[in-house]
Amino acid sequence: MATSVKMDEETKSRLERLQAEIRVKTGTKVTQQELLERLVNEAVASKTDLIESFREERVPVSEAAKATFHEGTVESGKETDESDIDDILYE
Repeated sequence: MATSVKMDEETKSRLERLQAEIRVKTGTKVTQQELLERLVNEAVASKTDLIESFREERVPVSEAAKATFHEGTVESGKETDESDIDDILYE
């Protein structure tokens, strides 16, 4: 069953240009539905990249800022794991 997808004019134009480029370079005529199906399948196969593309962009933290953050932290010498942390937090 086909469902319509709403998109702005710029996106629609880019989809049409991509469709035309595929036809010119491969000699194969594809429908917009086939093209969208392929794009979705490719995105699912590499979903980590897609998901990351929706994250807010952040400025990388400088080494000086990292050093400042870690100043004052002290290693206790005691190894801890998740259960130790849970016991401390939720007692």
